[in-house]
Formats: sequence, structure tokens, C-alpha cells
Amino acid sequence: MGMVRDASPPSQERVRGASLGLPAEGPGRLATWNPRIVAFVVDAISAAFVAGLFTAPDLPGNWSLVSFAAVTVVTLVLFGQTPGMRVMGLRLAHPRPGARLAPWRAVVRTALLCLLVPALLVDADGRGLHDRLTGTAVVHER
Repeated sequence: MGMVRDASPPSQERVRGASLGLPAEGPGRLATWNPRIVAFVVDAISAAFVAGLFTAPDLPGNWSLVSFAAVTVVTLVLFGQTPGMRVMGLRLAHPRPGARLAPWRAVVRTALLCLLVPALLVDADGRGLHDRLTGTAVVHER
């Protein structure tokens, strides 16, 4: 007996990041949730420690959010990645490859990230609203 073949056309599996011109594999591919979440947690804990240096012996409270925003904006503009992204091997892809991130993009992206909800509103590629509005994407560096 012969094998029964499926008469339906082969499925076109959607490649994450293809609509953005990003590769499916290797450096520059769109980052998945797990490393992004770990990078965020590293940045949030680091920000709390930095804020705690200024508020000790009291807990930093909302000052850690101010510290988070400042460190995030400065490191994204200067290096294209936050300390947490660096630890996880991620970077922020700019709309124009090779260009430095404009401060307004870093400020808007960070402000929306601080609200947390925009980061949870994702598109089919897994990019949060904060990345879509600023034309950026978090990608793997290696």
C-alpha cells in the first residue's frame, strides 16, 4: 500500500521578525519572552539597588522607578542596550541600522515600559507597544 498524502497545500509558517527584515536565526533575530523578562528583572533589581544608595536606610520605594528610567534611557542612547540586556545577550535594534538611538525614542520607550501594560500588549512578532511606537525591536546580539 502507498502512503496517503495530505491534499492541502503546505502551510506557510510565519517567521517572527520577517516583516521587520530581521533574520529567523542567528544574531539579529527577534528576542523571545524569556531572555527579555530576565533582562527586565536584572534592570529592575539593579535600579532598586542604585536608588537604595540614595535613600538608605529607608527602602527606595518609587525612587527605584526613577533610577530604572534614568539608567534605561542613558544606556539605550549610549550603548543600545541596558545592563540586563547586556547580561542576556540582547540589544535594541534601531529603525536605521548602525544609527544611535535618538533620545526621544529612548524616553518614550522607557516611559511606556515603566507603565508595564504597553509592554504586555504584543503584536504577532511579540513586540510590545513600547517597541512598536518607537520603531524598535529587541534582538539577540549573538
